[in-house]
Amino acid sequence: MTEQAQPLLSVLEQLVVDFLNLLPSLIAALVVFIIGLYAASIIRRVVRKRLEQRTKNPQPIDLISQITYWLVVLAVAVISLQMVGFNLTAFLAGLGIAGFAIGFALQDVSKNFIAGLLLLIQQPFNVGETIEVSGYTGQVLTIDIRATQLRTLDGRIVLIPNGDVFVKPITNFSQAKFRRIEINSAVAYKSDPANVRQTAVQAISAIPGLRDEPTPEVWFKNFGSTTLDLIIYYWIDTSQTTLAAAKDAGVEAIKEAFEGSEIGMPSTVQTDYLKQ
Repeated sequence: MTEQAQPLLSVLEQLVVDFLNLLPSLIAALVVFIIGLYAASIIRRVVRKRLEQRTKNPQPIDLISQITYWLVVLAVAVISLQMVGFNLTAFLAGLGIAGFAIGFALQDVSKNFIAGLLLLIQQPFNVGETIEVSGYTGQVLTIDIRATQLRTLDGRIVLIPNGDVFVKPITNFSQAKFRRIEINSAVAYKSDPANVRQTAVQAISAIPGLRDEPTPEVWFKNFGSTTLDLIIYYWIDTSQTTLAAAKDAGVEAIKEAFEGSEIGMPSTVQTDYLKQ
């Protein structure tokens, strides 16, 4: 064997020795990576199934499930590379700087995107429910990765950025099974308060969807200029009637009951005098 071949042989022998030393870690890393791929597929199916229960829009379902899958794959790849001794410090540092620059340039887009993910995960409301947010009240049509779409009570279609939806107070009317109705009324000063209270309670007792508990209440709240002002409270089951229908039925029933009991409901009268 020549002297020139000896260094090359030593290098090859060292490579073989290093490979054999690395082989157990390489096999373990490969096993971890394969198991991680299988786990990522399972997690993706679970996330997709949960999202399909949350929204019928395929765009966020596909996007979020794929993001979840690749995040798990990336985490498994990092663990596998660390098992074979790969130094990821410089790579992760460069990746962090690039991510910061991109995130700063697209901060509004990323804010709405992240807010959309959180809304889909936390589920403060569902498609088809009626909510109030950012000054709009309506039925939720879609929950997208950028915005939430509402159909307002007067038929308008409104797109609200998810960033605003996430940080603003949300009132979910659909999840409130029981609602309280409030009716303001007034009677003449000569009316007997006990009779007024009894008549009002009896009048609303036949309203569809009325709940026995909490019981209806009638409170006199103020001395008006010509009337005794009162307020009537009662609770309804929203699965049996709507808020508007229950209030309409209550106003009609109270008016008929007061008129039938000869309880005065005076109107404001103004008299003008002309001097010649």
